[in-house]
Amino acid sequence: MRFAICNEHWGNAPFEKVCEDAAACGYQGLELAPFTLKADPRTLDLADATRLVRIANSFGLEIIGLHWLLTKPAWLHITAPDPLLNNDAKIFGQTLARFCGALGGKVMVWGSPKARNLLPEWDRNEANLRAVDVVRGVAEEAVKHGVTIAMEPLGPKETNWMNSAAEGIEFCKLVDHPACKLHLDVKAMSAEDKPIPDIIRDSKEWFVHFHTNDPNLLGPGMGEVKYEPIIAALNEVGYTGWLSTEVFKYELGPKVIAQRSIDYLKQIIASQAKA
Repeated sequence: MRFAICNEHWGNAPFEKVCEDAAACGYQGLELAPFTLKADPRTLDLADATRLVRIANSFGLEIIGLHWLLTKPAWLHITAPDPLLNNDAKIFGQTLARFCGALGGKVMVWGSPKARNLLPEWDRNEANLRAVDVVRGVAEEAVKHGVTIAMEPLGPKETNWMNSAAEGIEFCKLVDHPACKLHLDVKAMSAEDKPIPDIIRDSKEWFVHFHTNDPNLLGPGMGEVKYEPIIAALNEVGYTGWLSTEVFKYELGPKVIAQRSIDYLKQIIASQAKA
């Protein structure tokens, strides 16, 4: 397992500063949020990708993919009974898939809770089918660029659609495309009744990416969640992908959060390797 971190922790800091701090802390990869890169992420192009890759590589970093896909434009939606919104979300997702491939990224984490929330009057089955159509359309483009869509279950405080890993797997089965898989996030899994190690084991055939954090919105080891059983379960199922740290509270400063997070994860991994 290798270590990555999400760039939005640095706010409006220059990309060079993000890379400098991440590399200094020992990270090997960066996960990018499109809304941090341009005011209108729909205009991200090959020139932007080339510049970002050059900067990241100069610090010995790899850009591993994208997340927070549908934050901007804010009106995009995948479950709404509006074909125009659905189609715009599909087209934008396809644009991001091409951009992700140009970055050398392999994964697009599909969270974006506001762009999937259901209203009470919507039929859930019909909403699911609308989302399936959008995501399948993006997956069909993503696979051309070596990119996998990783659907992210989120807790009920964030969204009322896809709240568990099991629901995420069922959705991926409906999409029925090899480029549509599952993403697991520790904060989100903490909202489930099932223990996190059991979720990891039950999802082993589906998940391709992993976010480390805590329900307190800080990094791994900075809250109540103990990572010893989580890392053990990841090892048990043979996960060899990225441990990508994503936090939501930045008061401590991005570099402090980055350093404390990776130090904690490395400590857990090293202690289990000696056991």
